[in-house]
Amino acid sequence: MTTPPDGLPVYRLLTGPDDAAFCHRVSEALKAGYRLHEGPAITFDGERVIVAQAVVWPGA
Repeated sequence: MTTPPDGLPVYRLLTGPDDAAFCHRVSEALKAGYRLHEGPAITFDGERVIVAQAVVWPGA
């Protein structure tokens, strides 16, 4: 497949609380064919840890 499925962009930034739901979202992107782009970014909003992970479509 030369383009991401379902009209998704070639670059995506997944963000959210550092929980199982976020990990599942990243895992689903990897299963769909995306690759991690660098390491995650992590911050604290005063109540919880918030993470961001960029994923890119191979060959983009």
